Amino acid sequence: MLTAAVLALSAALGMPSAAATETTVVCDPHRETCTVTVVTPPTPGGSTGGGDTGEARMCTWHTGEVVPCFSETFGWFNDADRCYYDLLTPQPDASNLAWDGHYPDGAIYVVTCSGLPFGGSGGGWTWLATTPPGFGDVGITPAQMAQRAVDQMRLTGPAIHLTIASDQTGLVGVPVWLWTDVTPTTWGPNSATASVPGLSVTARAQATQIVWDMGDGNTRVCTGPGTPYSDGAVRSPTCDYQYERSSAGLPDDAYPVTATTTWEVTWSGGGTSGSLTVTRTSATTVRIGELQVLVTG
Repeated sequence: MLTAAVLALSAALGMPSAAATETTVVCDPHRETCTVTVVTPPTPGGSTGGGDTGEARMCTWHTGEVVPCFSETFGWFNDADRCYYDLLTPQPDASNLAWDGHYPDGAIYVVTCSGLPFGGSGGGWTWLATTPPGFGDVGITPAQMAQRAVDQMRLTGPAIHLTIASDQTGLVGVPVWLWTDVTPTTWGPNSATASVPGLSVTARAQATQIVWDMGDGNTRVCTGPGTPYSDGAVRSPTCDYQYERSSAGLPDDAYPVTATTTWEVTWSGGGTSGSLTVTRTSATTVRIGELQVLVTG
């Protein structure tokens, strides 16, 4: 009778057959429920879906219907048996029969199988020595979470500064100093952590160079943020540029200047790590004229 009851309950939960599993039933005399423990041997060559394959995890029901890999109500989807597993909180004390003599090793999980999607009837308590397949795998890869962390940093292009103010005109042949404010969003360092249930990724960003497109067909690559202008100095010790011709005749009689910062980002989380490169651009204009020498005699 007990074996028949186990098989019936296992079928109701949508669990694999007893031939493929090791099933333990624990009935708590103080409760009106029994605990079914089903241990499914891993499939040779199978995957728990925990690796960063570059694609988001997809979870499917027996019918092929796509279901959430994580449910606030039922927990984490297990690809091996198409059931949801959630860590029982709080865990029962050592006297509870659900531990089946294993306390304090492993943990007790609440299993939900029957009635999905997406009513969720049926289920029970299950002791497992290790986390079940798919537990903590959130349907988004660590690399994708790293990009979310980058978005949280709100990295920008340079906060452009030139020795020529917007209402001034520079001169051909006179160096124009180029620099940016050094802040977490314009040069770094910067860091942020992006999290979803079961996965947390921290990314750290540092700018490595600025490419200044000076609007006259030339660029200047500077590997630092540049140096703020000092009164009386002619050449910047780190980053400047000399125009060779006037901007007269261009729209608004000015050169369009764009500055593109390259950010190197490293990240770690979800048992893996990686790096990526992002760029951010800012723009301004600068007027350049020629020195006119008036000779009278």
